Amino acid sequence: MGLNKDSQLGFHQSRKDKSRGYEYVLEPSPVPLPLDSPQETQVRQVSCGRAHSLVLTDREGVFSMGNNSYGQCGRAVVAGEIYRESHRVHRLQDFDGQVVQVACGQDHSLFLTEKGEVYSCGWGADGQTGLGHYNISSVPTKLGGDLAGVDIVQVATYGDCCLAVSAEGAVFGWGNSEYLQLASITDSTQVNVPRHLPFSGVGLVKQAACSGTGCAILNRDGHVFVWGYGILGKGPNLMESALPEMIPPTLFGWTERNPEVQVSRVRCGLSHFAALTNKGGLFVWGKNVRGCLGIGRLEDQYFPWRVTMPGEPVDVACGVDHMVTLAKSFI
Repeated sequence: MGLNKDSQLGFHQSRKDKSRGYEYVLEPSPVPLPLDSPQETQVRQVSCGRAHSLVLTDREGVFSMGNNSYGQCGRAVVAGEIYRESHRVHRLQDFDGQVVQVACGQDHSLFLTEKGEVYSCGWGADGQTGLGHYNISSVPTKLGGDLAGVDIVQVATYGDCCLAVSAEGAVFGWGNSEYLQLASITDSTQVNVPRHLPFSGVGLVKQAACSGTGCAILNRDGHVFVWGYGILGKGPNLMESALPEMIPPTLFGWTERNPEVQVSRVRCGLSHFAALTNKGGLFVWGKNVRGCLGIGRLEDQYFPWRVTMPGEPVDVACGVDHMVTLAKSFI
């Protein structure tokens, strides 16, 4: 549901707001996919970019829809193509092995395969495709650089910066570095090939997340580290950092009486962060645009703050100015 001006939600008979000219889908609506075996195939994951979407299935691969001006849907760019009320849903089949994760950036796409290899396509002006150039790419292509021969288990992107985590707990990055995201390895504001980020003192990393200007990683001990630019979660005096800074575990509920509490997942929106703990806590911080943090007020939040909700949070997704939480009912 939501804005569908470029058919990023698939084909729907859209309503039009005459005052703004936006087409939109007002209620949750099914997205038809050209499946060969619709009764046997299940959707495993979805990801949304600025105006395109990716759908990962268990048996029939990846489908893309929406704006393809930069090849972000993984198909040839067609000059003058009209995306409004388009029926075009594209199946991507350019991978060596099954895709197990998809991630949309603003106008680019990342794909992780069961072999631990990363593919990308789309807008590359900041190097976010990681293919060694700054052009657009309409065919998903395997990344090299420091990822060559490395078993990757997770990829993350949001704006134009990308991170990847290896099975051995190392972190890699490429793309935009205007906000110090990759300043640990270069003074350049653009990196067009994956580079290992040799962070010291962060331990073995198990998860990474990107916001529009900042980054976060979660290590295997359940500790969260942040860097980049913006409200990073360590108070108003830390607005930028080229190196990861650990957020004190006590801010997520750890105490000497509760030493088993640790963060289990970390997520980023455009300018805010969220973390889930293994004890059912949801903590948020960052820019509170339009009340997206859910903390009952509109002020920005400079430290992790626990969100109160009538259920146990299981997962969370962060957008530009909203957030969605999946929770188990207490009843």
